[in-house]
Amino acid sequence: MAKRPNILFILTDDQGAWAMGCAGNNEIRTPNLDRIAASGTRFTDFFCVSPVCSPARASIITGRIPSAHGVHDWLRYGNSQIEKYDGDSPDAPGKPAGEGELIEYLAGMPAYTEFLSEAGYTCALSGKWHMGDAPHPQKGHTFWEVHAKGGSNYYNAPVIRNGVVEWEPQYITDHFTDNALKFLDERDKAKPFYLGVHYTAPHSPWDRDNHPKETWDDYFENCAFESTPKGLEMQPWFEGTGLQRCAETDEKRRAALAGYFTAITEMDRNVGRILDYLDENGLRESTLVVFTGDNGMNMGHHGVWGKGNGTYPMNMYDEAVKVPMIISHPGTLPEGEVCGAMLSHYDVFPTLLDYVGIPNPEADRLPGSSFVPVLKGESDSVREEVVVFDEYGPVRMVRTREWKYVHRYPDGPNELYDLVKDPGETTNLCEGEGMEPIAFELQARLDGFFAEYADPDLDGASLPVSGKGQQWLVGSKGEGRNAFFPR
Repeated sequence: MAKRPNILFILTDDQGAWAMGCAGNNEIRTPNLDRIAASGTRFTDFFCVSPVCSPARASIITGRIPSAHGVHDWLRYGNSQIEKYDGDSPDAPGKPAGEGELIEYLAGMPAYTEFLSEAGYTCALSGKWHMGDAPHPQKGHTFWEVHAKGGSNYYNAPVIRNGVVEWEPQYITDHFTDNALKFLDERDKAKPFYLGVHYTAPHSPWDRDNHPKETWDDYFENCAFESTPKGLEMQPWFEGTGLQRCAETDEKRRAALAGYFTAITEMDRNVGRILDYLDENGLRESTLVVFTGDNGMNMGHHGVWGKGNGTYPMNMYDEAVKVPMIISHPGTLPEGEVCGAMLSHYDVFPTLLDYVGIPNPEADRLPGSSFVPVLKGESDSVREEVVVFDEYGPVRMVRTREWKYVHRYPDGPNELYDLVKDPGETTNLCEGEGMEPIAFELQARLDGFFAEYADPDLDGASLPVSGKGQQWLVGSKGEGRNAFFPR
């Protein structure tokens, strides 16, 4: 039997699908992402499962929606002992930082990396985990060099070494890449590998002290930043979060964008280091390269700064839910393609297993489908109906080519957009004359999807998710603790 292909899976944090040169942004510098796109397929309509990091990442690795894995917001507690529980329940007193518990949020839920490991792959992770219990390798990984939390400063970031939190003085994007290259050097060369490189870039902070001065000064100090909108107002039903301070003055806006663009360009440089290693060691044509982001990002789009929790109630704008996705395997898959198939991160689990020829024991319980035929140029769709779904606690979205409907439990505000006439999502038609049948049909699709794939014990529709973070298990395993940080 021929050796299965290696997999390099690169995941960024808060990178909008618009924030790449190959996506038409002529201000940002991403020569290595453009290089992957030139040697593979770039997807223009790829969606996250939830527009915030931990739920999105949990959905990628398990193939389950948040209402089936129980991670509904970014995890502010349970990743490492340096985090503090801030619950106010009298039977669950707060624990100070340094005495925190470890929570394995995805315990008992199969991940595609486990099936890869069982089939003979060496699975490695370098970078952000942010799904609980960071000191302990999980889900089939034997190489495990991870961030201790979900985010931090780029210098002196908390990392896990041999199960203990240490503070890394090196620029964290460089550090994650160094660890990935270390794995590639030291791995068992007789076995195929799965290498996940999960950068914290380009997540905030974006101030000068957090990023290399040369890149900032050379490329973005005098950038016009015309690739992002300026001066837009949020819709009246939204409240902004702390990132809205970026819009207070033009100077603050420019500084935030310079930091964001610098973080992406530095990440791109490190991606180039890994690609060069593959080329120099004769591994490129035996390695499937997947590049994607955990969720999208508004950087002034719709007047919003941030992802889904850049507003309250949480938003489902395309900029928040669309993610970059580029897949390349030179010599095996078509090159230089741009694909408009509507796909989702819940399709990643079945696709990777299908691509390397490993059975998917979870197929009957997962919403995703393999898009290997799309990758091979044999089809432009994987579903009879072109529709994707998203959720963020009590906020749910269904999106077709023509329409987007956002439903907020228990009592709205709901949104309906005609994406053909209004691709910028500027006019909410939910209360418009004659719109009731369309909204009703889309809500029925939404309800049917969640009825099929949600676990009633973990369903987020009635949970008090506010975008401020999750700090305990939900459902019957929640032990009565305050699972969500209050607004």
